[in-house]
Amino acid sequence: MGQYTAPLRDMQFVLHELLGVDAELKAMPQHADVDADTINQVIEEAGKFCADVVFPLNQSGDREGCTYEGDGVVRAPKGFREAYQQYVEAGWPALACDPEFGGQGLPIVVNNALYEMLNSASQAWTMYPGLSHGAYEALHAHGTPELKQTYLPKLVSGEWTGTMCLTEPHCGTDLGILRSKAEPQADGSYRITGTKIFISAGEHDLADNIIHLVLARLPDAPQGTKGISLFVVPKFVPDASGNPGARNGIQCGAIEHKMGIHGNATCVMNLDGAQGWLVGEPNKGLNAMFVMMNAARLGVGAQGLGLTEVAYQNSLAYAKERLQMRALTGPKAPDQPADPIIVHPDVRRMLLTQKAYVEGGRAFAYWTALQIDRELSHPDESVRKQSADLVALLTPVIKAFLTDNAFTSTNEGMQVFGGHGYIAEWGMEQYVRDARINMIYEGTNTIQALDLLGRKILGDMGAKLKAFGKIVQAFVEEEGTNEAMQEFINPLADLGDKVQKLTMEIGMKAMGNADEVGAAAVPYLRVVGHLVFSYFWARMAKIALEKQGSGDKFYASKLATARFYFAKLQPETAAEIRKARAGAATLMALDADLF
Repeated sequence: MGQYTAPLRDMQFVLHELLGVDAELKAMPQHADVDADTINQVIEEAGKFCADVVFPLNQSGDREGCTYEGDGVVRAPKGFREAYQQYVEAGWPALACDPEFGGQGLPIVVNNALYEMLNSASQAWTMYPGLSHGAYEALHAHGTPELKQTYLPKLVSGEWTGTMCLTEPHCGTDLGILRSKAEPQADGSYRITGTKIFISAGEHDLADNIIHLVLARLPDAPQGTKGISLFVVPKFVPDASGNPGARNGIQCGAIEHKMGIHGNATCVMNLDGAQGWLVGEPNKGLNAMFVMMNAARLGVGAQGLGLTEVAYQNSLAYAKERLQMRALTGPKAPDQPADPIIVHPDVRRMLLTQKAYVEGGRAFAYWTALQIDRELSHPDESVRKQSADLVALLTPVIKAFLTDNAFTSTNEGMQVFGGHGYIAEWGMEQYVRDARINMIYEGTNTIQALDLLGRKILGDMGAKLKAFGKIVQAFVEEEGTNEAMQEFINPLADLGDKVQKLTMEIGMKAMGNADEVGAAAVPYLRVVGHLVFSYFWARMAKIALEKQGSGDKFYASKLATARFYFAKLQPETAAEIRKARAGAATLMALDADLF
């Protein structure tokens, strides 16, 4: 059971009315010919593919899961391979890839919209092509010309898929202690030995070859993260014609049994003298891998966004149909034995929470994707630098805030269903399980918070944060005398001031005790996330106010959701600021043996 329809109206609102992508792309020679009609046609066709081909596999794939058949062989759930072949035949893997390697060269912001819909349709299925695109980006940025010619056309076409192999049994986020070894060979290749775990899409039957990007150490490598190198390790070594040749010494030893994303094979990968080739410079593999890791973190944010949308659609449909009790103010459906539960205030709170989080998240995610396009393609170097700084600042917020919100939203969606929410046939409990995983992998949300506060903000004395603050301040000043906007501008301006003061306070405390950063980081990220959402909800409210006279109910809905956000969700920041200011003392006072 369940349903999904691509939210095209809101996607087009964000792309065209909020972000003005037409004008933005015209300033980039690479994308100057991409107009609104082209974008709309692409996302409409993508929406059909997601709803008609991928979505029907979500529940069945979760029930069946992946199968380890022994000797390194893994089968994806029924229908996954056929859907992937349709995906490849339609050219979707090539959408935002370099035309030099067979790509269509469309903007990242369009690809981002595609992946939102794919994740709504089936996150587990989408992880196969999603990781492949990350492998493409890393090789495109750091591969030698020979590696690019060998692997990129196949990754772009989707004929081959990709993975990232980082985690080992004894180390997760702390990659500085990884043990996999790479021995140089006379022919310029390397023999790599080690074990990697939690490798999403590590083995499957969707494609003819799988290209693993593997972190390992050279024999003379220094200790820590400065001694890590990156290698491309194919499942089948390409032959002289570029086709899959000899079986390489990398093999799946088992698949993990997980709480969610059952349709994606999460593998233990054993490397026994596997042949690999260096990507980037020796001992600087983490820099190269960060291209894929950052892409993955933005991708996980898109997973959270997609799950929030599909959970909202289903809980909304259920709330309109499910009859339960009468409204407190009297019957609203007197011809029925009871009223639909959407009349009840707390059900509306749950639905509006989902709606506010998904629409705010869509604006944030698409805007960030547009910044990536500016970073990569804008002719003005200063614009590229500004956009790169904004993307660096907000990547951990995208990953953590959107996935935190997705877990909240899917839980609210399950609650709307009541007893049916935890019954598998309705599909809602699957979204909760899938959403919970997203808060952990690709760097836990605590790691994202530490990255935001410790590296991205305190690490440069707040320069990147101030740059975003100037964007917010410019909008506040522009609308400061607009009486109709005060209910949105005032809380936005107030939160901006509080973030500035909180940042300075934590920075001063951290000079005397570094634990203050760890104690404040998680609530601090929530506050910054709400600052970003407040900015976008205020901008969307402005558009809705200007167009509400059109009679289009879309704008009335947008305006009502903005008011709900500022009244019911943004006030969370008061408690989070108090938590951040409370410091490390109560956390660190208790000796470990007293727990």
